Amino acid sequence: MEPWLKDHVDFSRVFLAGESAGANIVHDMVVRASASEKPLGEGFKIAGIALIHPFFGNDEADEYCSFIFPECEGLDDPRLNPASHLRLLSSLICRKVMVFTAGKDFLRERSLTYYDALKKSGWNGEVEIMETQGEDHVFHLLEPKCEKAGLLMKRLVEFFNEKI
Repeated sequence: MEPWLKDHVDFSRVFLAGESAGANIVHDMVVRASASEKPLGEGFKIAGIALIHPFFGNDEADEYCSFIFPECEGLDDPRLNPASHLRLLSSLICRKVMVFTAGKDFLRERSLTYYDALKKSGWNGEVEIMETQGEDHVFHLLEPKCEKAGLLMKRLVEFFNEKI
């Protein structure tokens, strides 16, 4: 292992974050790590995940499914609609999940459904949601200096720095 990493990284507090399809990838990585019989590595723990405007599909997103996941099983594929797979949600190995959505996001309802499903799944962790009113999907990438993008970033940093 790189010596700098040993000296400066706390591998017991690893966070994964992604936005849009990247949030789906983050969620899928945690699902796979949760199902793995092999440990992640000595002292390595995924403390939490941040899902920023996840691309959990809906009818409007159907045309993108085969592009994002070529072997996609349709809109109930666990990578596109994890809320329909409570068993997978209940076994997540991370302790915290933060979901970010936007009021005008065409995928907003799936983010809210995911949040509710995770709370009801029996998962033994903390889940939060932050909704930015009046904004669209990944607005912060298009207007990174706007006040609402700053608030999103501030909350994300706070999430990473919270005690576990």
